[in-house]
Amino acid sequence: KLLYKLKGYPEDWIEKRMLGITVRGKLTDEWQKRGAQVERDFEILTAEISQATFGLKPNEHKKLKGLKRENLRDHMDNLELVLTMLGETTTTELHRTNDSKGVPRLKDDARVGGQIAGSARKQIERKLGRSIVSKNNFLLNKPKELK
Repeated sequence: KLLYKLKGYPEDWIEKRMLGITVRGKLTDEWQKRGAQVERDFEILTAEISQATFGLKPNEHKKLKGLKRENLRDHMDNLELVLTMLGETTTTELHRTNDSKGVPRLKDDARVGGQIAGSARKQIERKLGRSIVSKNNFLLNKPKELK
């Protein structure tokens, strides 16, 4: 939390980011308990949620935002963070409700959790009249251009 403060992130964004870290931790705990063991399993499941939520896999989302090694979530705006949490929280609850075990079943739940968040994203976009997913990112410490 202190690191984000030092980087100049606003308090409301930091709170969402901290909650997102907690949500993600619960999801990865569920994945481990239910049969996802190797890093590649986590990548596949994460990509499934992201694709269904945003229409992009994490590497595509990073590329859109012009990121290389940076953490994608540190460059998401408030709506992107909230939708990511919605997809991941829904997926966690689906795993528990369905008592899903093994990567194929976890992947099915991840797709559905992401689709629910994706549906919310599309509704928000219709009301706002713009896309939530954009090349804009939450970089706060960009050097100012001199005129």
